[in-house]
Amino acid sequence: MSLNKFSQSSSSSSSSSSIRDKKVFAKLKLNLSGDYPRKNAELLSAQYGINLLLAGVALILAIAHRDSSVEEKDLLSFTTGLMILQLIWMLWYILVRRSQRNTRTERDVNATTCWIRGGLTLLAILSLIMDALKIGYYVGYRLCLSASHVVYPVIHAIHTVAQVNFLWFHIKDVIKSFETFERFGVIHAVFTNLLLWCNGVMSETEHFMNNHVRRTLELEFKNITEGELEPEPELQCNCTTSTCALFSQSFTYLFPFNIEYHIFVSVLLFVMWKNIGRTIDVSSNRKSLVTKTQGLILGPILGLLALVSTIGILVVYITRLEGPREVHQSAISMFYIYGIVMLVVMCSAGALGLLIYRANHMPLDASKNPSRQLDTELLFGSALGSWFLSWCSIVSVLSSNSDPPHRWTNLIYSLLIVLEKYVQNLFIIESLYRRQESVERADPELPTNTEVSSVTASLPPLNGIDNLAYESPGGGSGPTENEQEENGQENGQVYGSQRKQSNVPLPVDSHVAESSNMKRLILKNIAVLLLLCNVSLWILPAFGCRPQYDNGLEEETFGFSTWTNVLNFVIPLNLFYRMHSVASLFEVFRRV
Repeated sequence: MSLNKFSQSSSSSSSSSSIRDKKVFAKLKLNLSGDYPRKNAELLSAQYGINLLLAGVALILAIAHRDSSVEEKDLLSFTTGLMILQLIWMLWYILVRRSQRNTRTERDVNATTCWIRGGLTLLAILSLIMDALKIGYYVGYRLCLSASHVVYPVIHAIHTVAQVNFLWFHIKDVIKSFETFERFGVIHAVFTNLLLWCNGVMSETEHFMNNHVRRTLELEFKNITEGELEPEPELQCNCTTSTCALFSQSFTYLFPFNIEYHIFVSVLLFVMWKNIGRTIDVSSNRKSLVTKTQGLILGPILGLLALVSTIGILVVYITRLEGPREVHQSAISMFYIYGIVMLVVMCSAGALGLLIYRANHMPLDASKNPSRQLDTELLFGSALGSWFLSWCSIVSVLSSNSDPPHRWTNLIYSLLIVLEKYVQNLFIIESLYRRQESVERADPELPTNTEVSSVTASLPPLNGIDNLAYESPGGGSGPTENEQEENGQENGQVYGSQRKQSNVPLPVDSHVAESSNMKRLILKNIAVLLLLCNVSLWILPAFGCRPQYDNGLEEETFGFSTWTNVLNFVIPLNLFYRMHSVASLFEVFRRV
């Protein structure tokens, strides 16, 4: 009898386990069949883009070695070909979209905002001015330059205009047709812009290094050998116009804007690439509320004061850096003292914002948002460069045998850089992941009532789900807020028998509402202050205020070649971090 029971129980357990295994296998097969083509296409297109970038970087490194057989015209021809391919793909995409104008297109409203596209348009206009100046410069030297030097800025200008148009009208599209082909097209655009960014960084670095070498030779630093300093090559012919020198001096000041333009376009196109084939979450695909600026006083005042003082520091630093050694060192000391004050203010503001968030127990928004996830990853990734630079400076200060006037201010400044980025990253990410409150509480400028009506409702059944991510054929993006309110009123009339509204007022603590509004006002001021401070800290290195090249401590510890290579890699990341922080902080200001 017991044997019978054992055999029955064993057979039942084996059958249940086999059924469970079949269910797991069926579920795994379903997931693989649904996700494998998409993942495979992502992997293939990503590998294509990475190899495209690596090929371009190999050309850039070969050109950096001046005795190489690879010339600049080879790189310009390569990048020109990539831009032409991207232009063909964008034209094809627009024509396909126009042929499908009667079908609805899903849109990700979180992919970008109007103010980001407006800022990119401004950067694109400055890039077009740089292209015009380059055309004038290369035409003057057409007798000793290849045709690629003139063709490149012309194609780049056409590429810039077409790309800005694409960003304005199609960057929010969620592509669900020709997915594999479109992945290759979008990733080609991403890495083409990354390669153009690398090329711009190389050109800007070469221009800055020439000035740095000239200053170094004038100051006669003994720790630099002649072999480490290479003179700037000169063209072997004369300019046929009288404006070549003016063009050359002018377009070098526009390098920072062109660099930021291409890196931001890469970020936006990467978000579009991640959205291909994605199913949009309707609940999270809603436009954020636009907040007002009433009550903003202290943050803008302090931020504008920092901005004005930054411009003054920049002018004084550049002019005094050309002077004798004592004046040279005083300029570096002045920069570090200014930076210490700025970083202390930013650390204090960020810490205050984090304390306010800790006191307010709002839940975090865990919905899937590729744009927000990418913002977080870029903040941490670009901060690594500054952290590495700071720790190199700390090591050099503590181990150096020399004792210049700016030695210990350099140490304090480097430590504060590490702390400031740590605090600011936490503040931005905390703000972006905070769930937005309801409409009644989202805007501190809205009037606060001392009593509200209690509504007990039996909600009407939904006959369908309105996907706000769909775009109407006429270009609309789903029902507006006014339409939603009208629908709500209509629903209230239709289902009036199911919905009962009580006239019994429930008191609301006015002190709680005032405290919440005050917290939001403080957070807004903090966001504006940090935004303007990051603009200030972007302006200084972007336009030539880089004491890491000029103070001599790091060169003494690491050597001239090693240290300049580190700076040439790290400073572009630092510039991107500051500009990306500006964009993120503006989004924080809108969400508060």
